[in-house]
Amino acid sequence: MEQPAIQTDLAILGGGPAGYVAAVEASRLGAGVTLIEEREIGGTCLNRGCIPTKALLKTADMAYALKKAKEFGFELTAAVPLRWENVQSRKERIVRNLRMGLEHLLAQRNVRILRGTGKILGAREISVRNGETETVVSCRKMLIATGSLPALPDLPGISLPNVLTSDEALNLEEVPESVLIMGAGAIGLEFATIFKAAGARVTVVEVRENILPREDGEITSELFKIMKRQGISFKLSARVREIRERDGELEVVVEEKDKETSLKTKMVLVAVGRKLRTDAPDMAALGVKMENGAIRVDDKMETSIKGVYAAGDVVGGKLLAHLAFAEGRVAARNALGLESKLDYLTVPSCVYTYPEVAFVGLSEGDCRAKGIQFEVGRFDYRINGMALCMGERDGFARIIIDRDSHTILGAQILGAGATEMISEMTLAVAQGVRAEMLADMIHPHPTLSEILMEACGDTLSRAIHKV
Repeated sequence: MEQPAIQTDLAILGGGPAGYVAAVEASRLGAGVTLIEEREIGGTCLNRGCIPTKALLKTADMAYALKKAKEFGFELTAAVPLRWENVQSRKERIVRNLRMGLEHLLAQRNVRILRGTGKILGAREISVRNGETETVVSCRKMLIATGSLPALPDLPGISLPNVLTSDEALNLEEVPESVLIMGAGAIGLEFATIFKAAGARVTVVEVRENILPREDGEITSELFKIMKRQGISFKLSARVREIRERDGELEVVVEEKDKETSLKTKMVLVAVGRKLRTDAPDMAALGVKMENGAIRVDDKMETSIKGVYAAGDVVGGKLLAHLAFAEGRVAARNALGLESKLDYLTVPSCVYTYPEVAFVGLSEGDCRAKGIQFEVGRFDYRINGMALCMGERDGFARIIIDRDSHTILGAQILGAGATEMISEMTLAVAQGVRAEMLADMIHPHPTLSEILMEACGDTLSRAIHKV
């Protein structure tokens, strides 16, 4: 059954981070907005990614705190049981409350939400099908924000029961006795943290020689040591060749140093990356230019077709929700005639392991590749007063500055609170702040943020508490 066509200023295909932020921004600027979503508002981030994993990681954080209870004066006379069903219900409650709040926000902003599967008919039309009902949306401008899906490698046994992606792993009714995780990127390491804290035996298999292979080597090397001390096993420079079902378990064939070994596990989690949702026939028919499977956009987030914009995972690069927020906002502004651009150098990356990791700006490798003369300052958590009070001794911060101007170029933090503290360094990189400013700025004492102050001071060889 065909419904009357809807006329709108901006049609947005996809209600995830890029799409819904663009909808809110465009509505704020006075545009009529129609948001098309086939699943839940909030997309992967809210429903199957950022939020549910962080809810589970808080449980992991509590588990690690209980292990250190004796240090803080508590004598636990028995093991504290973990009720996984309560963990899951808490996670679902958080997701549900945030989703309801987001739907209310969009309604208050007068954003029309169309539920159903969108199909692009042309640069100014999208068909939306929900069951037997089809609605055509005619628009002045269009934003494609269809996101991504978990990637599945072409591998024998990949479709066996108990071979899961992150989507399914979030909804397990019980914690498996053992888990083999394919991939040591952010998703793989966060799930390794969750499952290990919940009592599972965890093995991580990574095809490259380092965990978090795209990030700073000193940080990732230290995180690797810490996670091994926590009891997580790693096989680096190794590749899963086949998964078999045998005697009620999974047998995983791993190739390592030209030798094959078999590992038994109850569950395999595939965390080898994500696949961009750009290969639909309607996308090809539209004719937007692609590059390595991603929609190519200019610095205004406009595609090769005038009036059609794209934002979020579909444009490639770092698949981060906060980057998608920013891209959606920039796309909405430009679609409505404003001038807006995004500085990708100031996009922080965060990994919510225990301890956390956060990065922003240039790394040492980036500086060398660009021919930039630089200095590095470092300060360890173990000599910070608040870190010791918190029982969080592991970790350090590194600050990279331009050797001549002392401008802060980048920062890497490994340790408690890293994902919160990185915002100070993001502001510094975005505004071209010199190291002297943060080294001399009064930070409250005692706080973890003093680590950044001291690391900035160390770039100038004048950290206060470093010998």
